[in-house]
Amino acid sequence: MSTKNMSKENSRESADKITESLLETVSDAEVNSRISFEEFTDERALISHDAFGKKQMKIKVLEVSDENPVLKWKFGDRVKVTKILVTIKHLTTQQVEEAEFDIESIERELAEKRHYSSTNRWIPAEDIKNGYVVGSKHTRLISDASALDYIVF
Repeated sequence: MSTKNMSKENSRESADKITESLLETVSDAEVNSRISFEEFTDERALISHDAFGKKQMKIKVLEVSDENPVLKWKFGDRVKVTKILVTIKHLTTQQVEEAEFDIESIERELAEKRHYSSTNRWIPAEDIKNGYVVGSKHTRLISDASALDYIVF
């Protein structure tokens, strides 16, 4: 086997490991155990707010693509998100809304209807903490759904 094929195989294996680790569920025993400082994620980093400060949003990654990223050397380890679970909390009424979005199909629908798509579903692996996307990447994932009025935030 040539070294080129071996490097491709190694990159696929590392991408598979990253994908598996991002989608792992945490058992109750692990939640109650002590975590190191490096593993700690502040809940505030996972939440984004609307312009008026009346809503909070949190996005959980449900499914990622097994597609290998291009230009790994330039952009680092990234994963292509295909399905997400969006949770919106209305701070004035304490009402919580949840919806599952297939970003891939929404992107195709927007391209068909409006001949445009703005979604960049490639998210850096380090911006996914405990299965949730960091708040600074939320608009990147919901832009097409927002354009089609599936989500108002």
